[in-house]
Amino acid sequence: MSREMRFTDPGEGIHEAEVVEVLVNAGDSVQEGDSVLAVETDKATTELPAAYGGEIEQLAVAVGDRVEVGDLLLTFAGDSDEAPDESAPAAQRPDPEPEPEPARAEPEQAEPEQATPKQAQSKQGAPEQTEAQQPETRRDDGGDGASHAPKRPHKGPVPAAPSTRRLARELGVALAQVAGSGPGGRVLDADVRGASEASETADTRQAERAEAPGSPERPATTEPEQPQPERGAAKPAPAASAEPLPDFSRWGDVERVELRSVRRATAREMARAWAEIPHVMHHDRADVTALERFRRAHVDEVAAAGGKLTLTVLVLKAAAAALRVMPRFNASLDADGETIVLKHYCHIGVAVATDAGLLVPVVRDVDRKSVRELAVELAELARRARDGELSREEMQGGSFTVTNVGGIGGRLFTPIIRYPEAAILGLARAELAPVVTGDIDAPKIGARLYLPLCFAFDHRLNDGAEAARFVNRIIDSLQDPESLLLSV
Repeated sequence: MSREMRFTDPGEGIHEAEVVEVLVNAGDSVQEGDSVLAVETDKATTELPAAYGGEIEQLAVAVGDRVEVGDLLLTFAGDSDEAPDESAPAAQRPDPEPEPEPARAEPEQAEPEQATPKQAQSKQGAPEQTEAQQPETRRDDGGDGASHAPKRPHKGPVPAAPSTRRLARELGVALAQVAGSGPGGRVLDADVRGASEASETADTRQAERAEAPGSPERPATTEPEQPQPERGAAKPAPAASAEPLPDFSRWGDVERVELRSVRRATAREMARAWAEIPHVMHHDRADVTALERFRRAHVDEVAAAGGKLTLTVLVLKAAAAALRVMPRFNASLDADGETIVLKHYCHIGVAVATDAGLLVPVVRDVDRKSVRELAVELAELARRARDGELSREEMQGGSFTVTNVGGIGGRLFTPIIRYPEAAILGLARAELAPVVTGDIDAPKIGARLYLPLCFAFDHRLNDGAEAARFVNRIIDSLQDPESLLLSV
């Protein structure tokens, strides 16, 4: 009987992906864990590892196909009941079949996932076991605690990303013995680290008891604490209840083109942000005449280091300085609507236009980096975005966003805040403008270079007065390059 490989839940609220590359052909032989397909999920491309080792019998998908969780991807030749290769690392072998547990009375309170039948009995009135009597949780299959780890109720590979599998191998943790906290039981990096730390703690305690056998026994506390989801984490947006479109073909020829990959993800996220965040726009402009002279004076020096000194890079420094003084724009509103999460880091996303759509790589620790470092890093991130090489991690964790359409055109626009951030700063095209100075009776006309600033903020977290002060801080920094470089 053939063995099937289906698309598993990648987590983080993603339920579908687009196949962008097929790395194998029918008849090819692969090892378990080898990459067989590449899929694009919510702006990131991920390679899917083979669920089994053996010969590819049939491919069920092709490039351009959209797959949802549970869809068949490919099949392997051979018996589905074939025993896994014991020579393979434990973290890469398919999960064992669940062993039937002896019947027992249900406890009054929910048991921890790693509780043994004896532990359950102690909660129903039997004498509580001491630490010396508790089975230890170990990281290898030969330890006493392995037989008491939670069994998975399905057959096939443990649902985990390739990076998580690699982490498990590095830490010596068997994925089959780790309880996943992700959607559908998916094992996350935090689960693997927690299992490793719990095993190390258990080993340390066992060594301490061996060195002091006469020491008094204490209640067992070896069970690892399950990682809790971050409070205020993003929840899937509710499906829109839009009315069906009319039949446009009644008035002429039409063509239906399906939204794919980046554009589909962008449409979903923008609709969610617009629906959940009360946007307010604040427009102003900054005199960047002196800043542009500074940029031109140092552009070749930065280019020699591999970077590109743009106005966007300099605005990143000005925004970081303002965020440090006014952290409520570097925050998120908790899902309960009553708590503000202030972020003590400055990771700024920068929108990059690509052939696939708009991508937003994140520049981390902007407040701690020099202009030259930012210019080099941003140039590399933009290149990777345009070449489709960004990883999912490189587009996560942003606390503020800057988007610049000035290179394309436009005097003003209204950017949409990226959920769950609190604000976004848009830059339009810088233009020379006539400026009248001097006395009303003796005016002087000159020319200055002005950069339009379009600032959108979440009105639940900040008011218009705070937004105006925030933009004023950015303007003050941009109008004085020396203070800009000294402020951060």
